[in-house]
Amino acid sequence: MREVVGLKVRSIYLIIIFMWAASVYATTVNAGLGSANLFAVLGGSSVSNTGPSSINGNLGLWSGTSMTGFPPGTVSGSIDTGNVLAMQAQMDLTNAYNTAAAQPCGGVLTGQNLGGQTLTAGVYCFASSAQLNGNLILNAQGNANAVFIFEIGGALTTLSSSQVTIINGGTGNNVFWQVGGSATLGTSSQFAGNILALSNITLNAGADISCGRALALNGSVNLNTNEISNDGPGCGAGIAAVPEPGTAALLSIGLLLGAAGYIHLDRAKSRRWFKCS
Repeated sequence: MREVVGLKVRSIYLIIIFMWAASVYATTVNAGLGSANLFAVLGGSSVSNTGPSSINGNLGLWSGTSMTGFPPGTVSGSIDTGNVLAMQAQMDLTNAYNTAAAQPCGGVLTGQNLGGQTLTAGVYCFASSAQLNGNLILNAQGNANAVFIFEIGGALTTLSSSQVTIINGGTGNNVFWQVGGSATLGTSSQFAGNILALSNITLNAGADISCGRALALNGSVNLNTNEISNDGPGCGAGIAAVPEPGTAALLSIGLLLGAAGYIHLDRAKSRRWFKCS
């Protein structure tokens, strides 16, 4: 009887280990921007600006060549047009876009207004377009590495004076807006997070991204008296790590080997017990 109870306890122990490992892996999903992380603005075909926009971070363009409006726009980092750094950033952006799009959907929001909602970390999806009218609150629940991914099949649009607010320890660095069309921020919108748009990104007059980036894969980025910062208020927390495929494989192999070793040891103990009996 004692041996049966012991076996049950050991089995439960192994189940807990596997569940814990799966939970740890699941909570570290992140799109991973690579070298695109250096850029506050990155265009595909062109970048244009009107008025005294302020970019805190690098400004880049690849493979297009048309960049206008700097000055009067100002850039705290480097301006990279058609060079190797911009090309690598676009390659890393493409990888981040595909990674974000491939994450399993945890909550379907198709047809819903993002305004007025409070969401916790996770993956949210829209089959077509997404709209923000009002204030969206992202609650990190005390986790500095909380990741929010929005998979949007079509366009992303915010109405005038709409806001994205991150509370309880989160950072816009870990918010990813994967947009299958174009993204447009309405006048005086206060946005947060990384816009990864397949087509164009347009910020209307006075629209700001306080902690995040405007990154367009194929289209243009169009600015009009905006502030975009990849190192502004709310960016103090670090970017959550993504287990590389090799890391995930090693984790799985390690768990399997550990379990096999545990079972082997348990059988050896059982054989010694029977001999002693």
